[in-house]
Amino acid sequence: MLATMAVTGANPALAQASREAEARPSFVPADFDVPTLVETPGFKLVPLGPELVDIDFAAYMSSIEHLQQTFTRSTDWPHKDVSAADAMKDMQTEQARFERRTSFAYAVLTPDGKRERGCVYVYPSEVPGYDAVVTMWVTKAEHDAGFDAELYAWAKDWVAKEWPFAKVAYPGRSIAWADWDAMVAAK
Repeated sequence: MLATMAVTGANPALAQASREAEARPSFVPADFDVPTLVETPGFKLVPLGPELVDIDFAAYMSSIEHLQQTFTRSTDWPHKDVSAADAMKDMQTEQARFERRTSFAYAVLTPDGKRERGCVYVYPSEVPGYDAVVTMWVTKAEHDAGFDAELYAWAKDWVAKEWPFAKVAYPGRSIAWADWDAMVAAK
């Protein structure tokens, strides 16, 4: 999904984090077994990749204005002119980052895998004192059904229990975007 381009285009702090993630080696230990399938009763997480391009595209295109307001804080993504080629390129980019272990982007799917409810991203932090940055989005319909709060609570617990990080930032959630942006600018 084009969230990486959009969030990074709209948010200089995340743009810098994305560029730094591209340039650095894995930010998790070599012996850490990165999750590739997480199943819960209400959803499952799988790495973003080309095989998910159609359901990912359908999810974010169903929620353009919602995601512009809640996730990217910009009209750069998503927008009505996102092409199939753009969507595929982003899926390939996310898959390559995952394989290089420089960042980890997950689709949040229904248990049967037929519909995407949102996405979760785990990136290295450029702000001193934080090991990782976790961001996420859900579609407008899922947000209205209360899934955003459920996913956030679940993700905090999952990252705390399953990932090798001492301190994780959740910009736009436990840290206001303005505060996060200021921390990035001050680094």
